[in-house]
Amino acid sequence: MKKSLIAALFAAPFIAHAADAANDALVARGAYLSKAGDCVACHTAPRGKPLAGGLPMTTPLGAIYTTNITPDPDTGIGKYTEEDFARALREGVAKDGHNLYPAMPYPSYAKINDEDMHALYAYFLHGVSPVKQANRDSDIKWPMNMRWPLKMWNVVFLDKGAYHDKQGKDVAWNRGAYLIQGLGHCGSCHTPRGIAFQEKAVDESGSAYLTGSSLDNWFASNLTGEHNTGLGRWSEADVIAFLKTGANAHASAFGSMSSVINNSTQALSDADIAAMARYLKSLPATGGDGSPPYSYDAKATKVSLMRPPAHDSGARVYTAFCMHCHGIDGRGFAPMLAPLAGNPNVLEKDASSLINVTLNGTDDLVIQGVPAPYPMPHYAPVLSDQQIADVLTFIRGAWNNNTSAVSVDDVAKLRKATQVSR
Repeated sequence: MKKSLIAALFAAPFIAHAADAANDALVARGAYLSKAGDCVACHTAPRGKPLAGGLPMTTPLGAIYTTNITPDPDTGIGKYTEEDFARALREGVAKDGHNLYPAMPYPSYAKINDEDMHALYAYFLHGVSPVKQANRDSDIKWPMNMRWPLKMWNVVFLDKGAYHDKQGKDVAWNRGAYLIQGLGHCGSCHTPRGIAFQEKAVDESGSAYLTGSSLDNWFASNLTGEHNTGLGRWSEADVIAFLKTGANAHASAFGSMSSVINNSTQALSDADIAAMARYLKSLPATGGDGSPPYSYDAKATKVSLMRPPAHDSGARVYTAFCMHCHGIDGRGFAPMLAPLAGNPNVLEKDASSLINVTLNGTDDLVIQGVPAPYPMPHYAPVLSDQQIADVLTFIRGAWNNNTSAVSVDDVAKLRKATQVSR
């Protein structure tokens, strides 16, 4: 009896240490998964404390503000049980029973498996510093701000159930599908939405899935195998490079995708990034406008950029403000300076992203703590609406891009919208 007691006392510190190590590993796993979900991007306001909420999100009905998801017991989720936490992520229902707006990507998070949900709960309750910051009411006016219709929305549009591996697909494909469809919630931005703000497809079985969508004055790109506006000309290595660094031979990140690169994908393991690339490159070509596959043609530039004629405002603006970075041949100096010839964002029918990035520039890409050396500057104070329309029309017609012109009205409209939101 005495020997057993002594042995138990001797073993107790080691058992406690093992339990602490297991808990630390669980919290670390949850921290990794939270990066895969890019939680910090939406739940951190500019110059705000991490995960304390307050970031405005534009909806057709008015702005809503993200919530405090730190473990503060009064203003955050400190009193959430694991069941409460899982219900909020998978069903969009808060602890007090009110429904969350589907701007919170719970239709995607519904696919998170139980093991990962457990790790996420451990991280948010034990690995995040609590912040006492009250949540802000939305700007949506009564009666449109009533939450009870969201219960009906869930009945119609929410597909419950964690992701299950697809038969006939390998481990990497299924891992990529799980991350893209679930934690990565790529469809929330890159899939067009219907009249009820529902994603028109939630996986590759729907033809609209990841075909691109307008969002918050940007156009989130087509991620299918479409040759011109999608990833058809990208290799798996190109996709990996983009997710790791925000740039490759074809394009550079801008808008909210810069935040995704900075806060999420660059921190993921090589195996997970490769799996995501495998899945994306498996998607068939969908979307686009039926144009023939792009091929570069330097002679397709209709004017000489060395001496552009006075009547061609677009060419003259390009030589003065764009050519030194993007080149006389439109091919840029990838990956540091994006090409414009054949760039999927240039070939996209919706020019919102081109207008926005010309007006407002890009946020810094910060890879492993080092800012990218040549961010896109903002030209809103420098160029008129007419000049921006002219230069983008020139770019979209040059080097065999053969894409529609940009109207001055579209530039003016987006200038006004982004000045209000900035």
